[in-house]
Amino acid sequence: MSDMPKIFRGDDPFVIAQSWLAEAEKNEPNDPNAIALATVDQDGLPNVRMVLLKEIEAQAFVFYTNYESAKGQELAASGKAAFVMHWKSLRRQIRVRGTVEREEGPQADEYFASRSLKSRLGAWASEQSRPLASRASLVAKVAKVTLGKGSNPERPPFWGGFRIHPTEIEFWADGEFRLHDRFVWRRETLADAWNIQRLNP
Repeated sequence: MSDMPKIFRGDDPFVIAQSWLAEAEKNEPNDPNAIALATVDQDGLPNVRMVLLKEIEAQAFVFYTNYESAKGQELAASGKAAFVMHWKSLRRQIRVRGTVEREEGPQADEYFASRSLKSRLGAWASEQSRPLASRASLVAKVAKVTLGKGSNPERPPFWGGFRIHPTEIEFWADGEFRLHDRFVWRRETLADAWNIQRLNP
């Protein structure tokens, strides 16, 4: 596309996303890998929350969570998700929509083992998204888990990754007078080639 700015150029949107994230890591003061993840419940009502993107693979985006949480159950039920990454420092954002699958093998084990001990114990203790009687009861459960699981707890069976396989990736960059640059990569199925299109601001 002849009028495409340099920051968008390339046939592979995952490479562009990796490049933008790497640039944000140098400039964004907090959590440059934060994404606003959107799911829908059984009635089609949307839910959105911030999570941390942990990897941009060759064909997917990966994050981790409790499978029994609200988002985990909604992802399992619909098989679809969307997210946006926004960087104020760069004045850019990326929007993604696609299908999801679990990552609950060695890759999830490796990531869980890389987390701090307190985070690993917290994952065991928290019944994420479910009612909690008090902060004290959660602290007591963490203490109980700490005694039972020791200093090297394995990954809980209810905790792991989700891999988002996109059928749509949109890149947005701020422009003067709100004449922003927007380019979207779309494909009907994961086996199809990407179609790239410029969008109105």
